[in-house]
Amino acid sequence: MRKSIPILAALVLCGASGLALAHNCPNEMKDIDAKLKTKPALSSDDAAKVAKLRADGEAYHKAGKHDESMKSLLEAKKILGI
Repeated sequence: MRKSIPILAALVLCGASGLALAHNCPNEMKDIDAKLKTKPALSSDDAAKVAKLRADGEAYHKAGKHDESMKSLLEAKKILGI
């Protein structure tokens, strides 16, 4: 019984971390929007890609597909250098 408590605690913490990331999508979108307001020097191709990734991230978030949302949003942040 005592050995199962740490395993159970680890599983609970892993599940909680997944939920925390799932609800971080709006914060990632806010970071992208804030950076875009500063008019970063981007090529037209990069600017279009960031806009698409940002829109895709929001659409995935609204559809409940948080892993896909985070992937899109983090890729956009990478292009923006944040």
